[in-house]
Parts: sequence; structure tokens; C-alpha cells
Amino acid sequence: MKSLKKEEKEYMIARIQEYFELERDESIGELAADQMLDYMVKEIGPFLYNKGIYDARQMLEQKVMNIDEDLLSLERPAGRPSR
Repeated sequence: MKSLKKEEKEYMIARIQEYFELERDESIGELAADQMLDYMVKEIGPFLYNKGIYDARQMLEQKVMNIDEDLLSLERPAGRPSR
């Protein structure tokens, strides 16, 4: 998996700290939040990544179907071939 940009990681760490403060009434430090993020990326990340791949595949399949329909609509009626 491609590494997170520093700004993205800092944002996520802050969100984890905020979650613990608001939802669990606990304060956790930056190191603990960073370790939580690393754990989630390692253990949960693949599921989310695979879901993204699945969603992208579904979208592409729909677009290919639309292109196929568009191409078929361009066909012109043709008479019977001569023998």
C-alpha cells in the first residue's frame, strides 16, 4: 500500500484523538493515536481497499456496457447481401 502523506496522517491522527475524547471521554496522545492508525491501516485497510476496487470495477463494467450500447446504436440497417 502506498504510504500516507504526512498531512493526511496528521489529520487522521487528530481525528482518532478527537474520537477518543468525544466518544470515550479518554485522552490519548499522538503516539497512541499513531499506533492505532497503523493498526487500522494494517488490519482494516485491505478490506476498504478491496471494496474500493470492487466499486471501481462495477463502475467500469457499467461504463463499458454503456459504450457497447452506444456503439450498437451507430449500426446502420443493411439489406440482404447479394449472392
